Amino acid sequence: MQSQQCKNCSAGTYSLGTSVAFDEWDSLPLGFVTQGVNTNSGNAHTNCSNSTWTPKGDYIASNTDECSATLSYAVSLKKPGSVSFEYFYPDNRVYFEFYIQNDQCQSTDSSTRWMSISERDWSKYRFELNSGNNVLYWRTTTYSLLDSTVKPVLLRNISISGVAYTSECFHCKPGTHSARAGSARCIPCPARTYSHKGATVCYQCANDTYSEAGSGSCKPSPACKNSDFFYTHTPCDSKRKTQLMYKWIEPKICSETVKGAVKLPASGEKKTCPPCNPGFFVTNSSTCEPCTNGFYSNGTVCHMCPVGTEPEVGFEYKWWNTMPKNMKSSIYSEQFSDSDSSTAWEVAGEYVYTTPGDEDTDLLILTLDVPGYRLPQSAVQEGEMSELSHITFVFETMCTADCKFSFMVGYNEWRSDLVEQWKGSNMKQSYSYVIHRNSTNNFIWTFQRTEKDNTERTYSADVAKIYLIRITNVVGGVASQCRRCALRSVNAHSTCVPCPPGYYMDNERGKCRSCPPNTYIKADEAVGEAACIQCGPNTKSNKAHTACLSDCALDVQTKGGSLLHYDFSHLANVTGFHSSPQFTNRGLRYFHRFNFGLCGNEGRVPAMCVDNVTERGREVKGYVCQSTVFPSDIRSQSVVSSQPFLIGDSLTGVTTDTSLSGISSPNWLFPSASALPDVIFYYKSSETTQACKQGRSATIRLRCNPTVTAHDLITLPSNCSQGTCDGCTFHFLWESHNACPLCTKNNYREIVSACIQGIQKTTYVWQQPLQCYGGESLPTQKVSACVTLDFWLKFGVSTGTIAAVLLVSISCYFWKKTRKLQYKYSKLMMNSGGKECELPTADSCAIMEGEDAEEDDMIYLPKKTFFNKIRSFSRERTSDGFDSVPLKSSSLLQREEEDSDEA
Repeated sequence: MQSQQCKNCSAGTYSLGTSVAFDEWDSLPLGFVTQGVNTNSGNAHTNCSNSTWTPKGDYIASNTDECSATLSYAVSLKKPGSVSFEYFYPDNRVYFEFYIQNDQCQSTDSSTRWMSISERDWSKYRFELNSGNNVLYWRTTTYSLLDSTVKPVLLRNISISGVAYTSECFHCKPGTHSARAGSARCIPCPARTYSHKGATVCYQCANDTYSEAGSGSCKPSPACKNSDFFYTHTPCDSKRKTQLMYKWIEPKICSETVKGAVKLPASGEKKTCPPCNPGFFVTNSSTCEPCTNGFYSNGTVCHMCPVGTEPEVGFEYKWWNTMPKNMKSSIYSEQFSDSDSSTAWEVAGEYVYTTPGDEDTDLLILTLDVPGYRLPQSAVQEGEMSELSHITFVFETMCTADCKFSFMVGYNEWRSDLVEQWKGSNMKQSYSYVIHRNSTNNFIWTFQRTEKDNTERTYSADVAKIYLIRITNVVGGVASQCRRCALRSVNAHSTCVPCPPGYYMDNERGKCRSCPPNTYIKADEAVGEAACIQCGPNTKSNKAHTACLSDCALDVQTKGGSLLHYDFSHLANVTGFHSSPQFTNRGLRYFHRFNFGLCGNEGRVPAMCVDNVTERGREVKGYVCQSTVFPSDIRSQSVVSSQPFLIGDSLTGVTTDTSLSGISSPNWLFPSASALPDVIFYYKSSETTQACKQGRSATIRLRCNPTVTAHDLITLPSNCSQGTCDGCTFHFLWESHNACPLCTKNNYREIVSACIQGIQKTTYVWQQPLQCYGGESLPTQKVSACVTLDFWLKFGVSTGTIAAVLLVSISCYFWKKTRKLQYKYSKLMMNSGGKECELPTADSCAIMEGEDAEEDDMIYLPKKTFFNKIRSFSRERTSDGFDSVPLKSSSLLQREEEDSDEA
């Protein structure tokens, strides 16, 4: 204050600056107020004036009776600050809340005022405060519980920031220390150490002394006795062996070196482990694991329940080598300790028993958590609803003092009721409790050796043992046996073991029968027998034979005899569209949203419609669904969807026919001028309503439209704007180029060009109008070599010229040969001696090779023209067929010469 400067506190002290802290609770600090109020209107005469929060040194504890205890503190903040504190809230049967009222008496939000359960250690909580007056409230309420069984709520280290500055540093309390200057907190000393007020370090306890964490002094360690250790069975090793082992009770406060102290007994010999509990099996690592759903076991190997039976699920614990995962033990002591290593119940092979506690007044608690219950299918069908479940346990108590063994049932997070209590020693006996409500979520067994104030372990030999715990019809439980059940229908929630995929149960013979291919199993609830139903056209059954699917491929035979191939895989993705806008009576605009999942094999993504108006929401999935959407002003949502329902959850068939299985899609709904048929998908819904007692149905008509390429065009019938005319059957027209048949060779033609410069081109074009898509692609243009007309003309002229020359040559050759034959014949006639009727014998038929005609024998024939020769040749042929050639003899020649001379 003199220098008006802030300085660091020295080591061994601390300061919160502009905050106040309360960490010492020897008495109620100044400013805190506590009071008790009666909240049970049915028991108004109960006095709650003494039911307040009680300081316990390091912390303050709440009440443990049925009254409501409130702890309050008023503070005025100079600036916005915060409050923080640590609490221990282990018992969910206590109702614990923290809230704040400002200077206008306004409380904090109710959703943030309930404190969470502390799992094992202290929990921390922090809340922001506004400047001004603030009143802090801590309140606990307990309902209908025994005082000895409730764990109070504990508070410590309350700190509030935002107040005026502090002008002094505070010394660390005993059991804490601060080693550095400028500390805001003092650190507690660990166990077996101690410190004095204002300490900077913690000191180790001397030999044969001990201290708990945060202690200001050490205590002499008493001599170890038999009550300071307990026995347990070790978990089974890889050879399925276990042994008896002894352990000191933690924290260990006794000394083995003091005179008269006992030693920890040696471990026993290894023995063979017992089998696992029913419903569990032995793994390769020799641990016990639960059998999966549909299996049962006697503790060794899991077996599958036979067809037509269901497992009797539950829990049965009769071998105790390890503590089950859904069970835990804990100790509640009047003298609270931070130690979490204490063991209340320990396994001992054939039973679980209570170990010696720190004090004889400690409550040794064993808790079994249960997630819920479910009746077997056979019990539901037979109407056995009086008993939801029951729990049975076998126990024994051996006491020399006034011990108490209690059994309680927890109905919710804050409430547990005492069911039964036994005092003193009790012989080994069985107890059962029937469960009627599904709200029972845990069972609690407690054992207290005495209620008298006794800080020593005088009655540590008093013990409670539980040999067997069995509970039935537990959700997530295991099975030790199976019971018969009726296979009436395929139910997702049924535990009855069904027949293999593709089989159904023949109730008369009690055997599974197979279904033929492309059939699905449909249960007839009226007769209780399953039947195999043939899948619709162009569909096939799934692997489980529970539904029929379409692989989006289809072959259609037209009236003209041609075969059309369709592939709708490009339309298989979930597609949605809005109807035309509509308006309510008040003018609110809304739309009908339709979502399609046209086709696909197993694993396809179904169409989904949701309800995002309510907090939990709802969604439906199938082939066709509808929801009502409204434009939204909420930034995170552009539209609000509500009222979803399924139109079709099963595929009936795919065909070009206008009716199938009682579902009709008349052509007049969507008139068409195309010669191609429309492919219609038929869907059916199993959901029935009062208006649609046979369920809803839908037809999606796919029409080939090559002009629709950017976005598929989905429309509703013009005379049914809602998509349905009767409210039960919905009709849709889906136009797309992907709805056209696959292209084949019949859909294009070829055009051959003229031969130009030895090159000829063949071009392929689609036939118009084009009514196909995909499939075979249009072939590319072909280029080939060819021969032109000029070449053939030249070739013809050349060939004609050669032929003419050849003919002339042949004609000349035969003309020459003819002249030689005439000469030979004339010579023969001359040698005949003037006798015309006789001819000399020819030496040869012709002039021999090398024979030359003598000049004086040459016969000169008168020259004639070619035509005269022909004419004479035809005229001088004799009757015998030979030609008559006039020959001139030598006498005639001489006579002619003489006549010429006379003249």
